[in-house]
Amino acid sequence: MIASNGERPYCHAHVDPLVGLRTPQDPPWDVYLTGTVFLDIVFTGLDSAPVRGTESWARGMGSSPGGVANMATALARLGLKTSLAAAFGDDHYGEYCWDALEQGEHIDLSPSRTVPGWHSPVTVSMAYEGERTMVSHGHEPPPEEPAPDCPPSARAAVAALTPGKPAPWIAQAASKGTRIFADVGWDDTGAWDLAGLPDLAHCEAFLPNAEEAMRYTGASSPRAAAHALTEHVPVVVVTLGAEGAYAVDARTGERAEVPAIAVEAMDPTGAGDVFVAGFVMGTLADWPLADRLAFAGLTAALSVQEFGGSLSAPGWSEIAAWWRRVQSVADQDPTALRRYAFLESLLPESSRPWPLRRAVPTIGFGRTT
Repeated sequence: MIASNGERPYCHAHVDPLVGLRTPQDPPWDVYLTGTVFLDIVFTGLDSAPVRGTESWARGMGSSPGGVANMATALARLGLKTSLAAAFGDDHYGEYCWDALEQGEHIDLSPSRTVPGWHSPVTVSMAYEGERTMVSHGHEPPPEEPAPDCPPSARAAVAALTPGKPAPWIAQAASKGTRIFADVGWDDTGAWDLAGLPDLAHCEAFLPNAEEAMRYTGASSPRAAAHALTEHVPVVVVTLGAEGAYAVDARTGERAEVPAIAVEAMDPTGAGDVFVAGFVMGTLADWPLADRLAFAGLTAALSVQEFGGSLSAPGWSEIAAWWRRVQSVADQDPTALRRYAFLESLLPESSRPWPLRRAVPTIGFGRTT
């Protein structure tokens, strides 16, 4: 297990991880996704959970686009051309989120729309003791679905499967050759029936957590659950929390298990989204399964050391700074270091010292310092 600590730099060097694979016949986008964008307000530096009848003061706060924006930002910062279909309110929150994604992260929002009179959904997240507590508010969603009838052509798409609620765009995208990567939320019905996830048949990869995987399959262990799920989808990745992740590819016969990187977690918001983004990027780059899994775990570990979902997603500068730094730490396990040596040829040169703090965007200021 590799130990890592400290804060990450704020700069995002431009690296195209697919540069050697691109051709003139490629689709315009590397990844397409759709969903709900929230305005996230994150409080950090709380020593404990708020106590009823008292006032708690947080030592830190940040604002950023959340919800599906966490995934979109993570993908874009890893150098993938990302297109997002979402509804945005015409309030200041919606304007802020749109500008942050389009101008700040260079995410394509041409499939998105602004809905007059619609209140942007808001989530307040409180991070303490390595966990988080969230309070959300949102009005009824717009009557029109944010996903277009014909999703744009893309190499891949990321879908959040909802039990009992198929999404027509997934089959449409898959029929055009788009590779679908899916995760799933908690089944509030308690059914845990794979028949309730019909879109899984259109997916190339499924990335549940250990509890979800075992409930859907009835398996007694996460690894057994992963193998059981390959009867329904070619590639299965099961996240194991502090133990890392396990993956199996039924097409190639590859199996991989990578331990988690030990970090001092500040805020786990968006870590799962960052993990999926890292795995998608590695897959599109044609990396071996073990490298994809290691990279996904690394990006997720870097993300929890900062607060906020989209704010904390690492770019290549952060990854490069971590790699330079971790090699200089005494008593590192050389075998664990070699697990990440495949990144060396991709990482940008950086003279920036470790650590650096990223500027935190906050609504109301014209600039950050």
